[in-house]
Amino acid sequence: MTERAAPRPRDLARRHGLTADKRLGQHFLFDPAILDRIAAAAEPLENSRVLEIGPGPGGLTEALLRRNVEDLVAVERDPRCLAALAELVEAAKGRLRLVAADARKVRPEEIAAGGRLIIVGNLPFNIATRLLLGWLRALDPVRHMVLMFQKEVAQRLVATSGSTHYGRLSVLTQRLCRVERLFDLPPGAFTPPPRVHASLVRLTPRTDRPPTALLARLEQVTRAAFGQRRKMLRSSLRALARDPRALCAAAGLEPSRRAEELTIEEFEALALALTRARAHPDAAPPRMP
Repeated sequence: MTERAAPRPRDLARRHGLTADKRLGQHFLFDPAILDRIAAAAEPLENSRVLEIGPGPGGLTEALLRRNVEDLVAVERDPRCLAALAELVEAAKGRLRLVAADARKVRPEEIAAGGRLIIVGNLPFNIATRLLLGWLRALDPVRHMVLMFQKEVAQRLVATSGSTHYGRLSVLTQRLCRVERLFDLPPGAFTPPPRVHASLVRLTPRTDRPPTALLARLEQVTRAAFGQRRKMLRSSLRALARDPRALCAAAGLEPSRRAEELTIEEFEALALALTRARAHPDAAPPRMP
């Protein structure tokens, strides 16, 4: 990897007295085989800057460096971990840069600096969904993302219409990315073990992503529809339209349907209908026959 071998993450944690902080949602991974699987899932790594979120004692960081990453930026908010990671920086000979920051305030386009970006991380479960939603709004520089989520969240990311886990997160994520649930990990794989299982997910931005304005409408209709998911569209969409039946008619949908029954394409049709309705508020809406 380099002239000087990188220190092992478990040794780093022990030497610097690092223990996971529950307030930060930390659950460390030390198993080299698991870490190597995660790093492999992030390939190809060439010609891209890699952004790692929450490296902790550097388990995944070291696995990525072993795969000859040339430009790795690790964002860590815990000052205890920064001291340990400094040893990896020295061993990496210029291929690793640390950023002391809250990942929620880091902008992918600024890290990419005009290039391509791969985002990886064993995400803190307590902010993982919020982080993802932020990145979904800034996908232009992103090549792909390989992220660890709570299993239940991963199930929502890949869920299809009619399934138990299908919801707003499913629609937004799948409309913007190709989503693959790669493998699951039991609680015992982490230190300390969380109360839930985890899943690794790979997200690759789609080339046919909707424009910003349409995406905003899609967020509106999914928020309204899934906010009252047991109700029919003619009721759940009242917050968006004076005449929800007419809005459904414009989208080619029966107003008696419910959010969990709609496909992603049908939600986008609703978003388009809402866009037209807002652009021409005085136009006579079409009526259901």
